[in-house]
Amino acid sequence: MKQICLSITLLLLFFTAGFTQQKSLKTPWADQVDQSNPLPEYPRPQLVRPDWQNLNGKWNYAILPKGGNPSEFDGEILVPFAVESLISGVQKKVGEENELWYEREFDLDLTRSKRRILLHFGAVDWEAEFWVNGKSVGSHKGGFDSFSFDITEFLQKGSKQSIRVRVWDPSDAGPQPRGKQVKKPRGIWYTPVTGIWQTVWLESVPESYLSSIYSVTDWENSSQIFYPEIHSSSEDLDLEISLLDKGTVISTSRGKANSPIKIQLSDPKPWSPDQPFLYDVKVRVLNGKKLVDEANSYFAFRDVKMAKDDTGHQRIFLNGKALFQYGPLDQGWWPDGLYTAPTEEALVFDIEKTKEMGFNMIRKHVKVEPARWYYHTDRLGMLVWQDMPSGDMGNRWEVRPGIIREGVNKERTAESESIFKTEWTEIMQEFKFFPSIVVWVPFNEAWGQFKTSEIVDLTRKLDPSRLINSASGGNFEMNGATVVGDILDLHNYPDPVMPDPGIFGKHSIMVLGEYGGLGLPLEGHTWQDKDNWGYQSFQSAEELKARYEGFIEDLLKYIPKGLAAAIYTQTTDVEVETNGLITYDRKVIKLPVTELKKLHQKLYFTR
Repeated sequence: MKQICLSITLLLLFFTAGFTQQKSLKTPWADQVDQSNPLPEYPRPQLVRPDWQNLNGKWNYAILPKGGNPSEFDGEILVPFAVESLISGVQKKVGEENELWYEREFDLDLTRSKRRILLHFGAVDWEAEFWVNGKSVGSHKGGFDSFSFDITEFLQKGSKQSIRVRVWDPSDAGPQPRGKQVKKPRGIWYTPVTGIWQTVWLESVPESYLSSIYSVTDWENSSQIFYPEIHSSSEDLDLEISLLDKGTVISTSRGKANSPIKIQLSDPKPWSPDQPFLYDVKVRVLNGKKLVDEANSYFAFRDVKMAKDDTGHQRIFLNGKALFQYGPLDQGWWPDGLYTAPTEEALVFDIEKTKEMGFNMIRKHVKVEPARWYYHTDRLGMLVWQDMPSGDMGNRWEVRPGIIREGVNKERTAESESIFKTEWTEIMQEFKFFPSIVVWVPFNEAWGQFKTSEIVDLTRKLDPSRLINSASGGNFEMNGATVVGDILDLHNYPDPVMPDPGIFGKHSIMVLGEYGGLGLPLEGHTWQDKDNWGYQSFQSAEELKARYEGFIEDLLKYIPKGLAAAIYTQTTDVEVETNGLITYDRKVIKLPVTELKKLHQKLYFTR
């Protein structure tokens, strides 16, 4: 097997105590943010109700030493943008020795008669406690999963209400999942993200209501199986699911609440990157003939599995056919919003450009996006490989398949293991709804990698319908002669490589999980004026294009040998990394989109 070549540049960056402060670089959407109503879109497209209220906007904030309690506030912050971000209006770091406090008053506009009022947070990084009208309603740990509280009993008479939030985030000083965030940004490590970074909203629901739903395709039997969850259910409640095609009901099925409901499709329309067809769904909760609750959703009829092609190589099969998957490493960072895209148009921009470039897949790298991002990948037809955000790092990276050595798997504390498993479970339970996700990636490059077989088993139990890339570019744990998980994934910079097909091709899907990283800093579009970098840097787009074309020719040689997917680093520049296909401010696409698409079309095959 070819050995991974970790660039000297990257090694230096790991151990250099460089430091960057956030700059004033802006995307075209920064000045379009509505200060009174930022990100007004409905935040949960997988389960839509009409009676909701957005709480984004100006909140009061304070940064205090840990354990304090604000008697007054420092000023205003624009929620849901992290306190370190430019768009937040604050742009201050917090650190593990301090806590960030929020407070706001609002008028409750929702229907309250015989209804419950739920307070939802899309994501808050990391540990948070919440008060409504001065009374504690609960707490939450986890920077990437959504959560909610029933605040009905905490509401005051009349419309005037108040919310207070306390947040503590140790960044890389703690063991929690935090992705690329570090206290001292440098190289491939970026600015911390503290506090509320996704939409805060209220929802009015009945006493018994549909709290979640997802579905799984039964490809062989042309059917879709729905798994609804009803809160405060009783035996008297039924669930009715209607499927719609362009507004016309094509099938309806009824079953008991909190039980799987299978719906047969007479002429199913498969979802794929080429034809991303989505069925609309209407869900009704019924007590006899009485309507208790209703919501709108959607699904895609699509199937993903590992199987051998006609040459004996393991491939990723989509809807019964082997499909080579090729996409960029996508980190989802913004120079003005950090974790949060300035607007919905900005959120969609990267996906649309990736699609126009001829990629059919995106690897979402050590970050989880808002639900609306995945809705757009469903809608536009982009396959997604979803990483678990990394944390609690420090173990060795030693890619030697078949040899597991002491120190290769991280020895985590019981608390650290529990934090990881809890958040990974929450992420998977929430996002397995989205059909565009076809691969789960628990670990990246031994970044906190621990008990690999156990985590793969947990992942398989939570979602047996998708493939598992146990450790993208990480330490491969073996079960006899087979790699744990479905995929053997190498990283190599800058040139493409692949695993040895003679050793691994019969049992594992062989993948190049990261490569490339070709840098082209463009004056006026960088995070800082100098000391930007790529794994290999160029002075012109022409030089960059020639090198990239050579990479595609290399991939074409590996595909017949069994290479099933490849991921190029990366979609955009991020902070001092200038190895994106698009500049960090999204104002320049470095290589012509049409020429990239023409190049990439050479890679795809279906058998």
